[in-house]
Amino acid sequence: MIVGIGVDVVDVARFAAALERTPALRCRLFTGAERDLAVPSLAARFAAKEAVAKALGAPPGLSHLDAEIVTGEHGRPALRITGRAAEVAGGLGVTRWHVSLSHDGGMAVAYVIAETG
Repeated sequence: MIVGIGVDVVDVARFAAALERTPALRCRLFTGAERDLAVPSLAARFAAKEAVAKALGAPPGLSHLDAEIVTGEHGRPALRITGRAAEVAGGLGVTRWHVSLSHDGGMAVAYVIAETG
């Protein structure tokens, strides 16, 4: 059963300007494994982190570092959650995540679905 769905869209150029203006954002928003990716990929991952929060009902206390997008089987994006996000997901009975990322035409988008067993 679907517990929550989240979607977010990010303007890649605007996101790149924010990273340029505030370099510390990379460390506040992304895990060590994510930080060195190209800006369009970072924008898509940022959108995914925002979509995770929406799928969980935007509970207080979430950190962007609580959600990490990893490369799964055959290059498919997968979600790894920790901290407050894992706590909230566990409370909701989330056992499975579905993630879709895309970037084209200067925009990045992510869809996240949280599902119970």
